[in-house]
Amino acid sequence: MHIKYCAFDQHAHEMLDIFNDAILNTTALYEYEPRTMEVMALWFEAKSAGDYPVVGAFDEFGRLMGFASFGKFREQPAFQFTVEHSIYVSSEFRGKGVAMELMKTIIVLASRQGYRSLIGAIDLENIASLRLHQKFGFEEVGIIKSAGYKFERWLDLAFYQLALDI
Repeated sequence: MHIKYCAFDQHAHEMLDIFNDAILNTTALYEYEPRTMEVMALWFEAKSAGDYPVVGAFDEFGRLMGFASFGKFREQPAFQFTVEHSIYVSSEFRGKGVAMELMKTIIVLASRQGYRSLIGAIDLENIASLRLHQKFGFEEVGIIKSAGYKFERWLDLAFYQLALDI
């Protein structure tokens, strides 16, 4: 496995497949409708404009196994040193350490950019993601009960925070 930066023209199609699988089959994203390539273009533009990295984990054949990024936590200027991250792994590569490698990378990149705090918003049923965050020293800082509604049930959203050393 190797980690490298992702680009719209090279990786958006594979990333879109991973996003849409998460939307349609999991509670990792509180969205109902699959994303389109136009949405991906806007997503990449926003990442570029904010100087937010998009990194992917690739197998020995060059297939995208998963990707990660971070972005604004909130719009107000006082939040400028806090970012919210996300990690998505293709269903065929889950449980193989991909998320661990992506998390390591995201933490380093956020620290290098001078951020003080990394936030993860995680569905409370996503035990694998909760454990991943705990392994890296993230602390649970709050739960919003019934924050979302998907798959005919209410979903609780946990916030996890990692204080970054700069």
